[in-house]
Amino acid sequence: MRTGVMVAALAVSAVIGGAAIAAERQVTEQGITYTIVDEHAIPESLTGKPGDPEKGRKVFVNRKLGNCLACHQVSALADEPYHGNVGPSLDGVASRLSEGEMRLRIVDPKVVNPDTIMPAFFRSTGLHDVLEKFRGKTILTAEQVEDVIAFLKTLQ
Repeated sequence: MRTGVMVAALAVSAVIGGAAIAAERQVTEQGITYTIVDEHAIPESLTGKPGDPEKGRKVFVNRKLGNCLACHQVSALADEPYHGNVGPSLDGVASRLSEGEMRLRIVDPKVVNPDTIMPAFFRSTGLHDVLEKFRGKTILTAEQVEDVIAFLKTLQ
């Protein structure tokens, strides 16, 4: 059995309301299980509870954690310096994406867009050129992911 993220790639097909939904189950080395639905979203919280938007804001702007402003612009954070323009503006992101869609993009954005340069914030295997001291570790904890999502949900 591999260490790090163990992919229990279950090509599960479920019929819900007449629509087939493919799901892939992931289990992290921290024992957190989540399901990617239709390569589109992770509908359930990684922690089983909602995050804290104020903590999420702090993770979002922290250069040693999320560092989201390095690539994204957010008008609500005009007081923070150095907004990037590599990624899309996150103004109104909560009106464009569901909570589950935001969660997948933070956990592992390459599922949605294999060509993205955005890092996988909650993945620890299958990565390239990772320093030894960071191998087997995720950038953010499950709680921090949920906090960032709670913050993003304020961006209507």
